[in-house]
Amino acid sequence: MKTLKIYALIVLSLVAFNDLSAQDKWSMELRPNLDFATQDLGDAELKTGFGAEFAVGYRFMEHLGAYVGWGWNQFKSDGTSFAGTGDTDFEETGYTFGLQFIHPINNSSISYLIRAGGIYDHIEVENEAGDITADSGHGLGWELGAGLNIGLGNNWNLRPQVGYRALSRDIEIGNTTTDVDLNYVSFGLGIAKVF
Repeated sequence: MKTLKIYALIVLSLVAFNDLSAQDKWSMELRPNLDFATQDLGDAELKTGFGAEFAVGYRFMEHLGAYVGWGWNQFKSDGTSFAGTGDTDFEETGYTFGLQFIHPINNSSISYLIRAGGIYDHIEVENEAGDITADSGHGLGWELGAGLNIGLGNNWNLRPQVGYRALSRDIEIGNTTTDVDLNYVSFGLGIAKVF
């Protein structure tokens, strides 16, 4: 029965995307990125991070649209910090939403892209063994981004972007609660398909 439901969902998705293909209003984007923290997370010194985001967009005006997505970013830290001793991973995962403005540059296949929105993320702390030792719970943050949208043909686009994200959460380890701010600059190279 479960397999039948999965097949039905796949078929419905394909029909929906087929109906949307003539509109050129929907987009799907996958964007891996490198992340550079602008400050320590509590007293943990963060190394260069990496991650990825998947987003779906809908253009409701000629150049303005909305996006929603899910992202994952990981930062490593070694040494002693509020999270303990040894190698520690801090993983930020959650949801993104907001508006994006894409406008052509001189009627070319290259457009500039500006996005602004919110994030609803949490921070997980993992020890050297990969066990989750703390979870901040989800909370609201914000993001800004700018970049280019380069048309590749057949409704495929390359989207190099730079962005900034900010998230403030409380992390409780044992009986100690630490207020942390995860702020970072992100450099990503997305690939998008317009439907």
